Amino acid sequence: MKKLLLTLSALCLLASAAFAEKKEVHIISVNDMHAKIENFPQLAAIVDSMRAVYPDLLVISAGDNRTGEPLNDIYEIPAYPMVVLMNMVGFHATTMGNHEFDSGAAGLGRLMSMSGFSYICANLKPAPELGVVPRPTQIFDVNGVKVGFVGAVEVNARMTPDTHPDNVVGLEFTPVLETIEKYKGLRDECDVVIFLSHIGYEADVEISKDLPWVDVIIGGHSHTQIDGGEMHNGLMITQVTNRLKRVTHITITVEDGKVVDRKAECIEVEGYPKQDVAVAEMVRFFSNNPEFQRVLATLTAPMTSYEQLGCMMTDAWRVETGSDIAFTNTGGVRYDNLPAGPFTVSDVLRLDPFGNDTVQLELTGQELKDMLIATTYNDTYGFPKVSGIICNVIFDKKNPEKIKELKITNPDGSKFDLKKTYKVVTNSYTASIANSPRKDQGRALNRTTASIIQEYLEHQGTIDYTGVERTFQSVSKK
Repeated sequence: MKKLLLTLSALCLLASAAFAEKKEVHIISVNDMHAKIENFPQLAAIVDSMRAVYPDLLVISAGDNRTGEPLNDIYEIPAYPMVVLMNMVGFHATTMGNHEFDSGAAGLGRLMSMSGFSYICANLKPAPELGVVPRPTQIFDVNGVKVGFVGAVEVNARMTPDTHPDNVVGLEFTPVLETIEKYKGLRDECDVVIFLSHIGYEADVEISKDLPWVDVIIGGHSHTQIDGGEMHNGLMITQVTNRLKRVTHITITVEDGKVVDRKAECIEVEGYPKQDVAVAEMVRFFSNNPEFQRVLATLTAPMTSYEQLGCMMTDAWRVETGSDIAFTNTGGVRYDNLPAGPFTVSDVLRLDPFGNDTVQLELTGQELKDMLIATTYNDTYGFPKVSGIICNVIFDKKNPEKIKELKITNPDGSKFDLKKTYKVVTNSYTASIANSPRKDQGRALNRTTASIIQEYLEHQGTIDYTGVERTFQSVSKK
């Protein structure tokens, strides 16, 4: 009898140990790839090597997979190369980034139909007639562990993502927190719950206090480099910089149906020693367009800031359209440095990849001033880049996001006339978001802003923007 009891006890202990077995969930996450197709052979090699160790590896994107690389953006079907490459790598899911909408709702629907991965976005209402049918949530079984995802894309004051308003015609969005809270029942269904977020790092940190039922936020939108994971309000937040320079390897340990450990580490993609041969061959196929490498001008000194590149862009628009003043939303300047040497078609299309039309307006000085302020508030990337004027922007000390005073002068330092009417040029996106009072809403010139930059560079031959600066920002003393 004693031997039988000991045997039963041992069996119970073994059963208990088996029940309490720890299991790991492994995820490779990316965000804001912005069509950096050149790095996909390395990404594929990283995923292949990880899958050899962790066969149930999940590969996940936090959005903005497209826009930023002409090889992808100006393809016959815009963003088709990215979808093909993501299919080859074996992505499981992505959320919507604001740039997923850059070819309009119908264009997005077409891409979704070609995708071998799912789109998880709870705050985008399905539009089946356009082919846009995202999932609000998705549950994956990873080696017996149920991993649930809920996704969301950022929305601005107009309750749309940051893309041209025409791109989201026919689509409806809802507030992020209010929407994803409707799916907190995932906690009862899953061992692990992940918020797949394209709302930005600061917003992720803020929203984390309202998500006690979430274990991890995989974030995007702000291009914030987090070296591993950060703990905020009991959950882990991850994100990496843009254009596929790095990915995050997330490890989640589950015991008895509960998360007992979370950790994350960054893996360098650029410079990774291995490449996937099949993916590299596909990238070469998509890259076979010599027109993109055509040299437009020679940059005699490197450009080292958004300010310098933004000044060049707006100079191009002002000069080539015969306008007095030009400005662009800062979010429209897509990179902040370019080495000395050839300035190519590809460089222009990466700098200004959105296909925006050029819009010209007749504005009084006061209307221009109001429009610059409105653009700052609605773009979220800061004060615009300008040509034909100098701007001193003073932000409120008590509210650093509010402009307390804007002083405009002419380039020679003379007084700017607020009553005079000026010929002003900008891009169609800026004209649409700057909801300031003005008599002239503008007229499209039916020329893309990128094509005008190309013309300007060809006319210049050589350019040097060393030390060029036209916007000066400070905070009020009181």
